[in-house]
Amino acid sequence: MENSEGVKIESTVVTEEPLISALDIALFVVIITVAYFWYFKRDKQSSSSEKKPYTIQPSSLSSIEQTSNSSFIKKLKSTGRSLVVFYGSQTGTAEEFAGRIAKEGARYKMKGMVADPEECDMADLVEMKEIQKSLAIFCIATYGEGDPTDNAMDCSEWLQNGDADLEGLNYAVFGLGNKTYEHYNEIAIYIDQRLEELGATRVHEIGLGDDDANIEDDFVSWKEKLWESVCSHYGIEETGEESNIRQYKLVDCSEVLPERIFSGEISRLKSYENQRFPFDVKNPYLSKIAVNRELHKSGDRSCMHIEFDIDGSKMRYDTGDHVAVYPKNSSELVDKIGELLNADLDAVFSLLNTDEESSKKHPFPCPCTYRTALTYYLDITSNPRTHIMKELIEYASDPKDQEKLKLMASSTPEGKKEFHEWILRDNRNIVHILEDLPSVKPDLDHLCELLPRLQCRYYSISSSPKVYPKSIHITAVLVNYTTPTNRVNKGVATNLLAQLIPTNDELPQPTIPIYIRRSQFRLPPKSQTPIIMIGPGTGLAPFRGFIQERDYARKEGREIGEMVLYFGCRKKDEDFIYENELQEYVANGTLTKLHLAFSRDQPEKKYVTHLLEQNADELWNIIGEKSGHLYVCGDARSMAKDVHSIIVKVVMEKGQMTNSQALNYVKKMEQQKRYSADVWS
Repeated sequence: MENSEGVKIESTVVTEEPLISALDIALFVVIITVAYFWYFKRDKQSSSSEKKPYTIQPSSLSSIEQTSNSSFIKKLKSTGRSLVVFYGSQTGTAEEFAGRIAKEGARYKMKGMVADPEECDMADLVEMKEIQKSLAIFCIATYGEGDPTDNAMDCSEWLQNGDADLEGLNYAVFGLGNKTYEHYNEIAIYIDQRLEELGATRVHEIGLGDDDANIEDDFVSWKEKLWESVCSHYGIEETGEESNIRQYKLVDCSEVLPERIFSGEISRLKSYENQRFPFDVKNPYLSKIAVNRELHKSGDRSCMHIEFDIDGSKMRYDTGDHVAVYPKNSSELVDKIGELLNADLDAVFSLLNTDEESSKKHPFPCPCTYRTALTYYLDITSNPRTHIMKELIEYASDPKDQEKLKLMASSTPEGKKEFHEWILRDNRNIVHILEDLPSVKPDLDHLCELLPRLQCRYYSISSSPKVYPKSIHITAVLVNYTTPTNRVNKGVATNLLAQLIPTNDELPQPTIPIYIRRSQFRLPPKSQTPIIMIGPGTGLAPFRGFIQERDYARKEGREIGEMVLYFGCRKKDEDFIYENELQEYVANGTLTKLHLAFSRDQPEKKYVTHLLEQNADELWNIIGEKSGHLYVCGDARSMAKDVHSIIVKVVMEKGQMTNSQALNYVKKMEQQKRYSADVWS
């Protein structure tokens, strides 16, 4: 019935109304209109895109510029260059070396440029062969536990994970390392070998610089032989032109508005007035000094316990991390430079890179005053390198001063000896050089170009965030010493910190810029795992945090493993730091054993290494039978090496292994993060 009604209705419509209703016509018009606009608008956009290949919207401008800037090949080709020098730098030395190589390239008809691998697309290396007589040089530092520097991380990963065909690429590598560390120049060695594996041609053998000895001498010696190899490889000759070409030009900024002038900020203008999270190497947090107290009980040395207030900063740290502190030079030294050069330190200036293609427009935040540059941005207390001696020659009016500078700038045996004795052994900084060579009067802007950047100082954090979530503690020895020329040299950071004493009144508290650097120096994931900690002197710092964290876990009712601490200092009644705290942890059971060595409290010197040798059974019980963790913090040059030798010996004797088996066992411990070192030289 329904079907017959349906047919009837349909029949009625056909016979009684038009074939298409008004509603149908309206819908049809709408559909046609939409289709028309969609089709013709698309066609118009298509034709427009044919005329303009790229349409840059404001939101995508920065990313497109970044892509363009990352192509170092385009820069090389567009500027007629054939030499690119990449640097992996944590403290600025590798970057400085890279700049010196690029500058010298002109003497060999190889126009060069310096490149930060973090800002480059390293895949462009495959196109280097398209540039005639091209060369890529890598100045690479090894950092931490055999890690690449922050800015070389992506480059290292690209080489490790990629399989690019680098045939036709000519290269050379210079590494910056320290022989007191186990992973000596590991990253440079890896990059050198990996480039060869990918088909590249090594123009000159790898150079390995040792910062524990004389890395400047290592670099200069390698560089001289490098250019000999380059001349031989490409069939070119040195032009012989010795010219001190300025990398930056002076710009007078006396008319710049005060609010546009940098006053010590690391990167962003007014960053200390308008603090923004997250805080890092380029954006440090201006922290108040909450506590600054003396730890030594007597004697002529000083060790400070300092607490940085991070309440409200959103900064988080883990036990074992480091805190970076940005220091400033003493006003006394800064004023001395102004006096020696008869310069107006309050003049506002800028240094602008003469290479328009360089991504580094200024050597430090500009514009600023000379006083600001010398106080916050430039290292005026370290020993200048030989290239600075060379650049100072033209400013010496006395022939004797000229000859002395020429000698120290040379690579002759006599020159190297003079530089080592007069600069390194006598520990002269730029202020001392200007004092002792009175006819040397460099232009202050040129001196600012030559001096390296003032670097932040890293300290092991000596607190646990579980116990102190709103503050960061450090333990720092005040650095003061007399040089062979009877001058008193002072540590830049520690002497500044010593002056930052918080007050009890309502006056503004002293502040200093800091940021947190992550570390691999970590407690075992399980609180039950037994550990041995070896930390003489301020090497105790991270272990104070370890003990606090385990003590916190114990108070929460969790089971904690054995904690054995080896600590040493000179005299118990003089420099036994945190004595009361440590004794309390022993009393409440958090610290299982506390082995103490006071080196000067008896006729014969006694060190923590002596105690380790005496306690071989305890050592093997924890690291061998119980698979515990071992930690070392302190001096890398002797203490850490001695500890390593003792551990290998204990593993041999107590584990009944051969020397090679024991070495492999300790190596496996390191790979498993069961043997960790936080050391310095």
